[in-house]
Amino acid sequence: MNLEYFIAKRLVTAKNNKSSISAPIINIAISAIAIGMVMMIVSVATGIGLQQKIRQKVAAFNGHVSISNYDSNESNTTISLVSLKQDFYPNFKSVPDVKHIQAVASKAGIIRTETAFEGIVYKGVGVDYDWQYLKEYLVSGRLPVVNSSLNEEVLISQFLAKRLNFKVGESFNTFFMKEGQNKMPNSRRFKIVGIFNSGFQEFDATFIIGDLRHLQRINKWSKDQVGGFEIFIKDFDKIDQTGQEIYKHIGSTLNAKTIIEKYSYIFEWLKLFDFNIIVILVVMILVATINMVVALLVLILERTQMIGILKALGAGNWSVRKIFLYNATYLIFRGLFWGNLIGIAILLIQQYFGVVKLNPENYYVNEAPVYISITYIFALNLLTIGVCFVVLLIPSYIITKISPVKAIKFD
Repeated sequence: MNLEYFIAKRLVTAKNNKSSISAPIINIAISAIAIGMVMMIVSVATGIGLQQKIRQKVAAFNGHVSISNYDSNESNTTISLVSLKQDFYPNFKSVPDVKHIQAVASKAGIIRTETAFEGIVYKGVGVDYDWQYLKEYLVSGRLPVVNSSLNEEVLISQFLAKRLNFKVGESFNTFFMKEGQNKMPNSRRFKIVGIFNSGFQEFDATFIIGDLRHLQRINKWSKDQVGGFEIFIKDFDKIDQTGQEIYKHIGSTLNAKTIIEKYSYIFEWLKLFDFNIIVILVVMILVATINMVVALLVLILERTQMIGILKALGAGNWSVRKIFLYNATYLIFRGLFWGNLIGIAILLIQQYFGVVKLNPENYYVNEAPVYISITYIFALNLLTIGVCFVVLLIPSYIITKISPVKAIKFD
């Protein structure tokens, strides 16, 4: 084995010679592996990153699972009320995967200024609301304070603030319609304490967030009546299973719906990224293996005399094949080294500087998110090495057909 490795090493040194026929072809093979690895790392990182970012944004405004009455409609507004006196609230102990539960309500309204008006959905939240999911989207000001005292503080999107020419610290009037005809709308005055930008047009153009008690007063609800509940879970990959468990542990008059069910069109679109990633991986590995096969064939043909001499000296077919496989493996690792280096560097640049921008109307994000994990990078490298090595066994079989007598005479 040491002799085979030594000869393979000498082949590597020899191929660096500019007069070597195989040198440019081998360089192309190394470049193909490097470029393929860069494409695979970037495609997986951006694909997974985009999926996770969009999931986080949808969950930030809706929770992973929402609980409401069966007679509630499919919009973002609350039609019927739910009592806070539930066995699963405030701690949903019967389902271990539940991380947090919070009571909410929402109601459609109209913001009216001297020069413009805008339709919105006021989302009321209570003292149990977890603000950490919205905190990262805060661009100016602060989060509203929801405590024992009712106040007028609200969080508004940057989209609405620009359309209505609002700034942090300003107040505005919002009108909420009453049920029934010929009834004057309820008016509430709110103060902007923070502006957020999630990049998710559907939510940014709709929601303002404030104290739940305003809606309780407008709807003439008691303190223990809300519009529904939002539940956050620990593992998103188990959302379907957890959603079914939650449904089993709530009352017969209540319905539990996951965000995948509520926003099916978004998550069906996200599934396309999995297919795109698989296509890219297959194409890149195919290109890399084809180039390595060509490079190995050229090496074998260029070293036909050496193969004949080794066989004449008593070397077996497998021993000679291993020499070229060692050499090919070295070339693969060299391509992988540069591919990983360049690929990870691109991801880090995007993560910290956000060079690549996206249209939020189409992709729901302002810049391409990336997901960096040593696990998937290692898996991609292992997959490339395994596929290339298995495929290279085929052209190396040509060595068994080379006759020592004819090879030594080969010119």
